[in-house]
Amino acid sequence: METSYQNIHQELIDRCRYGDRKAQFELYKLFYKGMYNVCLRIVGNPADAEDAMQEAFLNAFRKIDTYQGKVSFGAWLKKIVINRSLDYLKKKHVRFEEVNERTGGLEDEDSGWKEVDVNRIRNAIQTLPDGYRVVLSLHLIEGYDHEEISQILHITNSACRTQYMRARNKLKEILKDKELYIYN
Repeated sequence: METSYQNIHQELIDRCRYGDRKAQFELYKLFYKGMYNVCLRIVGNPADAEDAMQEAFLNAFRKIDTYQGKVSFGAWLKKIVINRSLDYLKKKHVRFEEVNERTGGLEDEDSGWKEVDVNRIRNAIQTLPDGYRVVLSLHLIEGYDHEEISQILHITNSACRTQYMRARNKLKEILKDKELYIYN
């Protein structure tokens, strides 16, 4: 038996299914900020993030009949936002590395970090190359595992893991160069 998610915004969702513009605007206001931040972390540029997010909301409202309530509306919308953001990057011809899983020199998961200023890390993440920033953001911030990311980006699991480790190492270099953290 399938379970369905009890959505606190169900009335608005139902009104959107009938094309109610006020309900669409209400849902937009409820989810705008969080979805914009997701876009920004992926595309890396405020204007591009705004464009990708607007496209995602338009797409969500066009396809709202496909929302079945198996997950929260926010989770459903977030998936659309992530996909639109990735589509935007693909239009810019960002390539996600396919690499040999035997690449050496990768650090252990917990090595090195002792104390960090979160805002400085966010700013440093934005300076990463697009491919690194996307994998790092999807894993660390959006909470996707490597298998899910590899499916989203259409790369192998080992390429995803390697790109993630390279992104982390590059981020550490950036922070170390700017002396923005205390290293063990």
